[in-house]
Amino acid sequence: MAIEKQRHGCLTTWLILMIVANSITALMYLLNSQTIRQTSPGLPSWLFPVLIIVCIFNLICTIALFKWQKWGFWGFLGSSITALVINLSIGLGVGKSLLGLIGIAILYAVLNIGESNKGWSQLE
Repeated sequence: MAIEKQRHGCLTTWLILMIVANSITALMYLLNSQTIRQTSPGLPSWLFPVLIIVCIFNLICTIALFKWQKWGFWGFLGSSITALVINLSIGLGVGKSLLGLIGIAILYAVLNIGESNKGWSQLE
């Protein structure tokens, strides 16, 4: 008989927050890219399609984590590094660019909260 996996409440909350935040961000980039370009005319034309793809990829990774797939975490790590490189390439600055890594640190932390219901040890 298979052992039923249990998710800690903080992990569930963080995953739901990631779904909401990435959905809103993708829609913002999709629907408001012209407005953002007008306020920041120096942004490259490739930026918004890439950021939309990163947000959609993050949604896929979140679903993977809900289904206990460890590759979802590694996918988030990859998208965080991608966002870091993008932010540096558009001149955002090192400090602000590094702030984007906070999300992956929080995800790792909430995956390791708990004892019997620790998320990280339940990932496949």
